[in-house]
Amino acid sequence: MSPALRRALIFLGLLGLCAAYIQGGLNKLVDYPGAVAEAAHFGLPLPAATAALTIALELAASLMVLTGRLRWLGALALMLFTLAATLIANRYWVLPPGQERFMTANGFFEHLGLAGAFLLVALWDRQGARNPA
Repeated sequence: MSPALRRALIFLGLLGLCAAYIQGGLNKLVDYPGAVAEAAHFGLPLPAATAALTIALELAASLMVLTGRLRWLGALALMLFTLAATLIANRYWVLPPGQERFMTANGFFEHLGLAGAFLLVALWDRQGARNPA
């Protein structure tokens, strides 16, 4: 595989990994009152500030991952954000058995997978010399 193709494929993989955070950050930015309402819905403190910080984190950390500038830090930030958001929003264990619990459990474990992928990106980036992107 050529180095250019390898770099392009790595970028596409990282873009796919960050896609939900870019989309989420942009949607919250465009509908800031909705982002504040979402933060309030989950009982987060200072919903307006929490929404603003969420937007900044989702977009800035995604940019860090995609550009390679402090990629490891952006990946760790998205990993921690994902874990926190998952524990807040996907508490399937408090739901009664049924479709909603099933779907929420799926979301919980999918987000654990994303967090794991961001951890791997951070570790990969910290290897330094073997980092191809």
